[in-house]
Amino acid sequence: MARYLLRRTLILFASLLVAGLVLFVLLRLLPGDPAAALLSVGADAEQIAAARAEVGSDQPMVVQLGRFLSDMARFDLGRSFVSGAEVLPEIRERLAVTLPLTFAAFTLALVVAVPLGIVAAMRGDRWYGALISAVSQVGLAVPVFWIGILLVWIVAVKWRLLPASGFPVRGWADPVAAMRALLLPVVTIAVVMSASLIRYVRSATLDVLGSDYIRNARALGESLPEAMIRHGIRNASLPVISILGIELASTLLGAVVVERVFALPGLGSMLLLGIEQRDYPSVQGVLFVSTLMVLLIGFAADILQRLVDPRLRDAGARR
Repeated sequence: MARYLLRRTLILFASLLVAGLVLFVLLRLLPGDPAAALLSVGADAEQIAAARAEVGSDQPMVVQLGRFLSDMARFDLGRSFVSGAEVLPEIRERLAVTLPLTFAAFTLALVVAVPLGIVAAMRGDRWYGALISAVSQVGLAVPVFWIGILLVWIVAVKWRLLPASGFPVRGWADPVAAMRALLLPVVTIAVVMSASLIRYVRSATLDVLGSDYIRNARALGESLPEAMIRHGIRNASLPVISILGIELASTLLGAVVVERVFALPGLGSMLLLGIEQRDYPSVQGVLFVSTLMVLLIGFAADILQRLVDPRLRDAGARR
């Protein structure tokens, strides 16, 4: 297991290096000069040259790449071209919105989807099992922003139970207001994620129900729930764990849409603002941190699979 952890850690750093190289190239392919963010309309040639020297875009591409990788290795994300503030502290402030939003929605979706997916598989011949499958199928086709707008109209505008948008200025210093501001966005994401997870849990459960060891357990006198608890849940969880990692990463990256609908000052809003203002340090800082978190989520999901299934640990030990 230790050898496998070392190998996966090396792969993680190699993946981060490749992602950094791709990020550097893609940002340099964008039209326009990053120095334009520092200039006013009608700047003369001398001002343009000074701005390019300040942001480093006058240097050869190899020099820019070396400085970029060096800064990333030290986790120095630079300063915003627009505000002049350091990017990393601002990202930390934005993460205080994005991470609670993402993980709360993920937890809620998991609590809802796992039991409903199991019921949909084990009771698919009953009306409620078929209803769960049908509703989850509809949920997959509904855009997340449409659900957000619908919830705002019903809960915030019509019923006036929760705020329609925004986040308290004091942030988590006022936890009640912060949780109220995030409740509708959390439900919005959880609805869409639950619909997807129900389908995966149902499929994994159906595979287990058709397995030989469940039939043997039933033949030995165990009831279906007993057989599932003793033999089925662990095996059904293996493919679901991989999907959970993908869903969590997708939710983290897709939070930009929900943050836009609810006007939340999260990581996605910072990314869109940086793109609009051609604020390259902000854009590359957000993308680098997002990439790092996605890689860590994949790493954690992979390790969790091996903790759940001894066969994977044995296979890894033999390599």
